Amino acid sequence: MDKTKLEKLFSGLCCSVCGHDFDEKSIFIKREEKDLLVLQIICSECGKSFGLALLGTSSISVKKEDDALTIQDCPLPISYDDVLDAHHFIDKLEKDWTKYIPEELRKQK
Repeated sequence: MDKTKLEKLFSGLCCSVCGHDFDEKSIFIKREEKDLLVLQIICSECGKSFGLALLGTSSISVKKEDDALTIQDCPLPISYDDVLDAHHFIDKLEKDWTKYIPEELRKQK
């Protein structure tokens, strides 16, 4: 895949640690096969490294800036309290809790 296309794709994203924008020096192609691309993105400000695999890369087209990936408002990261709440919730489930899972999903392996 053309590195210019990747730069355009990631032009709207920034590091989740320090908020610094990714630039052309941030993206490293680690592996490229038919319809598979494995990338390493390293923040040039704080050095945080991110790994990313893209599937179906032959159909990726970035023709205009609107096609770039963008950051969306996300919930806050999971806290220790969230983990404890989940533990208490799971602990209180009835023994036959699987009845709440749709039948077609229970049959999947």
